[in-house]
Amino acid sequence: MPDSPNPPPPATAPTLPQDADGLLKLAAQSMFDLYARTVQGMLVVDRSHRVVWVSEGYKRFLPALGFAGAHEFVGRRVQEVVPNTLLDAVIDSGRAIMVDLLTNKAGTFLVSRVPLRDAAGQVIGALGMVLADQSDVTPDSTMQPLTAKFAQLQRDLAAAQRQLEAEQVRNRRPKYTIAGYIGASPAALEVKRQARRVAATGSTVLLLGETGTGKELLAHAIHAASPRAGRPFVGVNIAAVPDSLLEAEFFGVAAGAYTGAERKGRDGKFRVADGGTLFLDEIGDMPLALQAKLLRALQEQEVEPLGSNQVVRVDVRVIAATSRDLAAMVADGRFRADLYYRLNVLPIRLPALRERLTDIEALAEALLDDIARRSSLPHKALSADALDRLAGHDWPGNIRELRNVLEQAALMTDAPVLRADDLDSALATAPRTEPAPVAPPPPAAARAAAADPAPAPVAGTIQPLAQAVADLEARSIDAALQATGGNKVAAARLLGIARATLYEKLPPHWR
Repeated sequence: MPDSPNPPPPATAPTLPQDADGLLKLAAQSMFDLYARTVQGMLVVDRSHRVVWVSEGYKRFLPALGFAGAHEFVGRRVQEVVPNTLLDAVIDSGRAIMVDLLTNKAGTFLVSRVPLRDAAGQVIGALGMVLADQSDVTPDSTMQPLTAKFAQLQRDLAAAQRQLEAEQVRNRRPKYTIAGYIGASPAALEVKRQARRVAATGSTVLLLGETGTGKELLAHAIHAASPRAGRPFVGVNIAAVPDSLLEAEFFGVAAGAYTGAERKGRDGKFRVADGGTLFLDEIGDMPLALQAKLLRALQEQEVEPLGSNQVVRVDVRVIAATSRDLAAMVADGRFRADLYYRLNVLPIRLPALRERLTDIEALAEALLDDIARRSSLPHKALSADALDRLAGHDWPGNIRELRNVLEQAALMTDAPVLRADDLDSALATAPRTEPAPVAPPPPAAARAAAADPAPAPVAGTIQPLAQAVADLEARSIDAALQATGGNKVAAARLLGIARATLYEKLPPHWR
């Protein structure tokens, strides 16, 4: 087919008017002015994430965010002044977020975030717009499905949080009551009387006693009898946590505080125990460097997570326990005196088992019941000679050692009644305190003095009876400590007195 004599001219791209750039700039300015007048609020952030301008409408949100006016707000980094903002992410990524929901202290809002670019296309900042308050969205609004879904998610999240908190409280309920402290001896009854008395208060309790005397049980019992019984009971064995981790264990870690830290951060035991009781076992093992921070937390009832500048208020009742002589550690500079006085508000001393041997039968009965339940074996009874054998032991490991002996004997024999010889093998493997060394014979001069005693003092040198008794006690204690090489436990046993009594009467040069 022949070509047309007059072919159409080739298609060409339309030419823009010469004032196109000016028109685009005018359109951008018009759109900016329109949004500034019609949306609820607007702010501009520069490339460094700093707020450089806010609209008149946005200023109404500033009091709720904690600012008196724009002069305090403008110039700050946006992530510091607008909680949960994503404007910094928009600047860094260059990607807009056209519709989103933002929740912070000012409320919940529909927002839009767009990057701002220069003529070369480089991101130079971002524009954030508050399109609507969630409470203002009407049922016929196009945004209503989005806000309804968000509200449902919020309700679901709140319900899950309540369920999680309830589960945490259930898992941290006290395991024992005051009735679980077995014994009817005067010493045991006094401990239970003191526990009931201090449970009604909110003051700090310090439990003192040898290892295995039931300090953790009594801490649970005090919490169970206190007004805080429905709140968490949180225990920390300080001796079991490495020194480098103790601060994080107590006070928590802020998100990203250090390499390897959890992304969302982690609550410390003070936060977990908020409203309840924090049990600090083996408080004497706490390193000096951390004692000052613990003292501040106890006095001010506030903690500062590791890697955070935010102070968090807590409401925690502290029960501490130790088998160490804290007073002696204070004197040696190994424990802060101010922390000792802060902890030693309501001290309770738990007696050693050898100080309440009349409770052994009741304790053994309760322990054998528990051993039978845990092992699914028949309950074992104790013969009279077995009870005598138990009463004749010195029990350096206290109730924990008694349980160990009974469990070994119960599991190693099929007889329904445990006899003395059933206990012998377990008692033979138990560690025993070293017998006190025999004092060396007195020198010849002393023997001569004993054979030829000095004449009785004349009336003018007679001491008051109380002073004479005190001097005699001091000499006896000094002799016992010399004979035992300074071993206070062995010296107290040699003198036939309790260790606490020995510490009360120690001569100054033995403290």
